[in-house]
Amino acid sequence: MMLKTIIGFSFIFLFITNTVLAQKIDDAVFFNQQKQVSRFHTIGDLEAMKKGELIEIYKDRVEEIMTVLPLLSLTNEAGVRLRDIGIKEDSRHVKILKNNKETTEKGLEVTRETIEELVPYADTEKIIWTILYFEEIIKKMRIGVNGSF
Repeated sequence: MMLKTIIGFSFIFLFITNTVLAQKIDDAVFFNQQKQVSRFHTIGDLEAMKKGELIEIYKDRVEEIMTVLPLLSLTNEAGVRLRDIGIKEDSRHVKILKNNKETTEKGLEVTRETIEELVPYADTEKIIWTILYFEEIIKKMRIGVNGSF
């Protein structure tokens, strides 16, 4: 019985420690892969979709643009850390980056709500055109200043 209790507490301690450390490590990363679109579409793809599906795609594209664009002069690649581009990972820089992430997420919440409430009133053709436009912006952001993906 005592051994099970010790093992249980050890497991909980390791889980909590791992969670805290993982959050600290992520604080020094500009943005992660989850914020990036994994697939681009053709007009035909988009025309075959319902408006609700288009709006979800629309929101994903806006999220990547709002997340990456302000940091584009620093990096266009997911998973890049401050130190990877020569910025010291001290508490000041990590705090600034963490603050940026939190502010961006709050802005994205409002933007998602706005898109969900208002974009359904747009013509489907305009939604498709806008998604294609956003995807071109994302492609250009990913090419970066050196011209490579």
